[in-house]
Amino acid sequence: MSSSTTPDAADGGAPSPGGREQTRQRVIDAAIDLLTRGGRDAVTTRAVADAAGLQPPAIYRLFGDKEGLLDAVAEYGFSTFVAQKRLDPDPPDLIEDLRHGWDLAVEFGLSHPALFTLMYGEPSRSDSPAFQAGLRILRTRVRRLAAAGWLRVDEELAAQIIHATGRGAVLTWLSLPEEQHDPALLTSLREAMVTAVTRKEPVVRAEEGPAGAARALRAVLDDQTPLSPAERLLLDEWLTRLANLD
Repeated sequence: MSSSTTPDAADGGAPSPGGREQTRQRVIDAAIDLLTRGGRDAVTTRAVADAAGLQPPAIYRLFGDKEGLLDAVAEYGFSTFVAQKRLDPDPPDLIEDLRHGWDLAVEFGLSHPALFTLMYGEPSRSDSPAFQAGLRILRTRVRRLAAAGWLRVDEELAAQIIHATGRGAVLTWLSLPEEQHDPALLTSLREAMVTAVTRKEPVVRAEEGPAGAARALRAVLDDQTPLSPAERLLLDEWLTRLANLD
């Protein structure tokens, strides 16, 4: 069979596994380009197919429908972001490390406005594996702050505040006309976040307050603790109550 009649994604045949992944990525790249240049409305199956050099049916075989394609684009965005969120294993200053992580998230959003808006425009995308991987990196940062006695609030609340302020900062910035873009807005939001979740001085000893000690203890408890699952659950409940005494 000549190459002109070999089945592939463009003419209706099924590509090889490796070829399928390459084709899939080509479609995602084409969709991101259209999204960046023309917004979500520009991402039609026909426009994406034309940009990727395929026939429209290939898009449906690869992604199911347009929403499936947009989900894949958002997942690619989360994966790209997570790849940039490399965690310093031993930062010299945990508060500066927190600022750095927040700045990195905001810079990504401002550099990829259309993609960021797609990624965070629908709550259902929080189920994305790459989104969850990013949250694990954030929670690791928060856990280190707790272990060192820096946290002012519970770990989960701290993670929510950090995530919400970063996401809100980007979406607010993007909603403003360009003449109102003031870097002081981002700095103020970041410092408000730092003030909301951390103390001016770390608390690590029980005599300095049960809340800080509870946060520190919960942060350093290893999953390999000799406590039974029921005991661990009960201890976690007690520590959570103590951590919220402030």
